[in-house]
Amino acid sequence: MSRIGNAPVALPAGVSLDLKAEQVQVKGPKGNLTVPVADGIAVKVDSGSATCSRRDDSPRQRALHGLTRALLANAVEGVSKGYERTLLVVGTGYRAEAKGNGLTLSLGFSHPVEFPLPEGISARVEERNTVIILSGIDKQKIGQVAADIRALRPPDAYKGKGVRYKEERIHLKPGKAAGK
Repeated sequence: MSRIGNAPVALPAGVSLDLKAEQVQVKGPKGNLTVPVADGIAVKVDSGSATCSRRDDSPRQRALHGLTRALLANAVEGVSKGYERTLLVVGTGYRAEAKGNGLTLSLGFSHPVEFPLPEGISARVEERNTVIILSGIDKQKIGQVAADIRALRPPDAYKGKGVRYKEERIHLKPGKAAGK
């Protein structure tokens, strides 16, 4: 029995669901998102909440049951509150700048790195050009964009320089001088 799949998704005021055969359209004050619904999973809307049910108890159906409910809950939260992800740019001379619909990053390369932001994602730079805050309504897209920016210069294991998530902890290795 799926604990996550059976939990109802509360629908805040201003959020509505439009059920179709293989997808659910979630509409809210911040925008619209489409959630795919797998074959064998049914979504029902009751008064103020949505529930997911599955056709049978096969392992694949159980996995898709929880997945569909989680994607639906993320979409409902996204269109009502939105999501943010914070990145830190750490290093001497490392900085970020928001330009138009993209970011310009100075990460120790011989050239600045231009990073275009996909549609639906916005970025602002704060605190002496070292904090990047990504915001949008799609949790999956924000996470992917944050991972792509971090991959441009991941944190160094010896000095900790690079781009990291705000909540990420870096365990620095001792240099070769520490072994003597």
